[in-house]
Amino acid sequence: MPPVTRSSVSANRNYLKSLPGLLRVLQLIFGAGFWITIASIQYGGATHFALFVVVFFWLLTMIIYFLTLLDKQELVPIIGGDRWVLANAIYDLLATLLHISTVGIMISKTESYSYCNVPTYSQYCLYKAYLIATVFACLTCLFYFISTIYFCYKKCKGSQTVI
Repeated sequence: MPPVTRSSVSANRNYLKSLPGLLRVLQLIFGAGFWITIASIQYGGATHFALFVVVFFWLLTMIIYFLTLLDKQELVPIIGGDRWVLANAIYDLLATLLHISTVGIMISKTESYSYCNVPTYSQYCLYKAYLIATVFACLTCLFYFISTIYFCYKKCKGSQTVI
């Protein structure tokens, strides 16, 4: 009977303390803040696209975060291993560009409800919810942009590791 080998799963503590690890956590927090805010109100129109973008990238970011945290990047076919830094840079660039469209949609929605942002208006109004979601979208976009710059810098330096 051959000996059984077990692989242990351990967290890369250096990644937890690094800039890309911190940026991924902030992207997850503010992305979740956005989609929870929008999902809790009545929305329609282009907000569906904005919500799709944020939830889609939130899920992918969570997968990327845990793959990197557990040092399992090499398990990802085609883009893993030596290409992981470039894949992260391209992913963050795409996320930044699509989050810019999300920010535009949310600014437009916020402006369309600005009429009810007066103290004497007594009807139900979505202005504050859209304003909060716009702030979350802007911060999420900013953190993806910073992450894009970081990974482009790492790739230009010739580094093959995320940290």
